Amino acid sequence: MSNASHAELPKSVDPYRLAEHNTTLEGSIPLSALARFRESVLGVDEGSVCNVKLSFYMDAQRRRIVSGELEALVSLECQRCMGDMRTTLNSQFTLGLVTSDEQAQQLPKDLEPFLTDDFSAELWSMVEDELLLVLPAFPLHERSECPAREDLEAYEPDGSPAQPDEPKKENPFSVLADLKKTKH
Repeated sequence: MSNASHAELPKSVDPYRLAEHNTTLEGSIPLSALARFRESVLGVDEGSVCNVKLSFYMDAQRRRIVSGELEALVSLECQRCMGDMRTTLNSQFTLGLVTSDEQAQQLPKDLEPFLTDDFSAELWSMVEDELLLVLPAFPLHERSECPAREDLEAYEPDGSPAQPDEPKKENPFSVLADLKKTKH
């Protein structure tokens, strides 16, 4: 996806009409408008946007599909040094448009459902959900770029991960040997 400036993506559309006309929408969404996402990251720059490309189409079984790509620059908290970590989130996804749980259950396993009204879909909400899904569970700087690198290397002088000393394993049958020695 290019870094070119895009027009703002509409908040809601009629996805069924777009799918029937094989429509592609390309635009951006201000990250400041995505409250759930903003609460999940360390920060976003003022004026930051998520660049989005969405293609609506119908597959061979006449299912309405939306496939998309998104990209957003955010700040996360490195779980190694607890510092600010700038990263670009990227996602590629394909969703089946459905209006009920019954339709969602009929989708093939490779399609995630996107629940919509009969003539309306909240695009910003869909993009926010996808951004939340691509957040790393444990964001970490690259080891060579992490400010905590020196502290880590102090504990691991050879550069390899520290291995705990293995305690001597006790023989589970040693109790039986003791019983054999005692007379009853």
